[in-house]
Amino acid sequence: MQGIKILSIASYAPETIISNDDFTSFIETNDEWITTRTGIKTRHLAMGMPTWKIGSNAAEKAIEKAGISKDEIDLIICTTITPDTLIPSTACYIQRELGMSGCMAFDINSACSGFVYGIDMAQKYIASGSVRNVLVVSSEELSKITDYTDRASCILFGDGAAAAVVAPSDTAYSSFLGADGRGADFLRATCINPVPHPFFELKNINHEVDENDNGKLFQDGKEVYKFAVSIMPFAVEKALEKAGLSVDDIDAFIPHQANIRIIQTAASKLGVPMDKFCLNIEKYGNTSSASIPLALCDAIEEGKVKRGDKIVMVGFGAGLTYGAVCIEY
Repeated sequence: MQGIKILSIASYAPETIISNDDFTSFIETNDEWITTRTGIKTRHLAMGMPTWKIGSNAAEKAIEKAGISKDEIDLIICTTITPDTLIPSTACYIQRELGMSGCMAFDINSACSGFVYGIDMAQKYIASGSVRNVLVVSSEELSKITDYTDRASCILFGDGAAAAVVAPSDTAYSSFLGADGRGADFLRATCINPVPHPFFELKNINHEVDENDNGKLFQDGKEVYKFAVSIMPFAVEKALEKAGLSVDDIDAFIPHQANIRIIQTAASKLGVPMDKFCLNIEKYGNTSSASIPLALCDAIEEGKVKRGDKIVMVGFGAGLTYGAVCIEY
């Protein structure tokens, strides 16, 4: 299988930092309760900065670090569940902000599995021979869909972005991706304020709206947890099986940063010590598709991931989607 390499990766976190204590002003909670159940201490909020701007800030740095010109980017894939517009795509706004034109640009919505899906899609395009350099941008502004009246979920989410420039390589690559739509309603956010059009009245159709369909994030925490702790080790094992590797061959695991307990349970099922898992959930919270590349950025800066290391990135999210990719960094 055609290999790929991450030429560069860069991140952007909005300046405003919200601590656990900041939530005590409007919901019944405290720092200890949040920390022990989630592992989160702080999260960054964009405070109205557009999702495309968060993403373009990370993308600009990634291209500069890659040492290539913007004209050498053949494809922009943006992963996001919080676009600023239904149309056009966030990728097109990012392309415009970067002063680029001509290359393909589109969004994918695979929720928290987005970066894994985006990397795998980049590999497929590169393997086809139609492109060489792919810019994968994961940009999320979850604060604009978070339900801040929901004590259980509002503490989890933050904003941020990371971008990677992906190119061909002669190194090994394997992946395992999937989805289970039976759990589609366990984690969702609908179109904001769905309003029936005039033809509902004309045709005498009663339009009923679910109370959860308010444009805010709805999560069935128990169901998502059950799914996550089983699917993460499963996806990792399948990706490694394709690669002919075992967990002992992997230098670092970069999981979706949803909840420390989920990661701990998955690590236990895999028989992998926690020190092999790269974590930054304490600083950023759950940033959906941006969480894996944000964690990879920090791991590289801290020396936990080095050139030549075999790494596995694994995610799960709304859909319910899941996936793991195994590459050499």
